[in-house]
Amino acid sequence: MDVETPENITLRQQSRLLVVEYPDGAVFELPLEYLRVYSPSAEVRGHGGPMELVTNKREVGVESIEPVGNYAIQLYFDDGHNTGIYSWAELRWLGENFEANWADYLQRIEEAGATREPIRFKSSSNKR
Repeated sequence: MDVETPENITLRQQSRLLVVEYPDGAVFELPLEYLRVYSPSAEVRGHGGPMELVTNKREVGVESIEPVGNYAIQLYFDDGHNTGIYSWAELRWLGENFEANWADYLQRIEEAGATREPIRFKSSSNKR
């Protein structure tokens, strides 16, 4: 079965969601953090190996979205990542499998002793 082209894709910057609506009535509200940590790029999905654990992306945003032909979009994340191409089938899969994927991600974060929180750099003061 061919995956239908979404009829609407909306980026909600403030709530950090990508809303994907399909003609069959399916609507997925995909957190940007989820899309970043499950990016279909080789960098994240691995080059035939295990999936990379991407951390510190709770507050990641998307600067822009570009169409890729008639089959996908490319997200330009504000952390500089932009190599994942999200096909209509990939977006549908991410939407349909959000709960299981997210639970797996949270478990992997915990097992690694890592965090979703962004890295914050403290400015040093030059006191003399």
